[in-house]
Amino acid sequence: MDAQQRRQVIARRLEESAGPLSAASLARELNVSRQIIVGDVALLRAGGLDITATPRGYLLPRPPAGIKCVFACRHRADQMAEELNAMVDQGCTVLDVIVEHPIYGQLTGPLRLSSRYDVAQFVARCREQAAAPLSQLTEGVHLHTVLCPDRGTAGRVREALERLDFLYQ
Repeated sequence: MDAQQRRQVIARRLEESAGPLSAASLARELNVSRQIIVGDVALLRAGGLDITATPRGYLLPRPPAGIKCVFACRHRADQMAEELNAMVDQGCTVLDVIVEHPIYGQLTGPLRLSSRYDVAQFVARCREQAAAPLSQLTEGVHLHTVLCPDRGTAGRVREALERLDFLYQ
């Protein structure tokens, strides 16, 4: 299989996938290194394919079903799992985290977390990599874009964040 064929396979796998695909899993499937996959994804992006990199792998954005809400939050770094679990426990997906950087402007980190399992994996990966949350750049202040199936779920997310005193006002 040549490089062009490999990129076509990657694009097709992303289109067919219901969730994120890691570079490592694609590398195993295609019998190449992870770095080759990273380069292929860069070339696919340069060619116009809208590929999103999440903590769990690559995916193609799909039109979301439900209501998108943005919540302004503030908490300590050690409370990140508590905050994320409070949101996913209400039945929503935490799409991203956004901070306002004084030099770079808005920085957005895609998350796509929908369950306690997703949150635990994300937090474990942060610990393994010794990666500080983006909110550390802004004294804990950050935004989350959340996808909720309905307005009732959005209200429950707001109430959960208020109960924990994480909602920034």
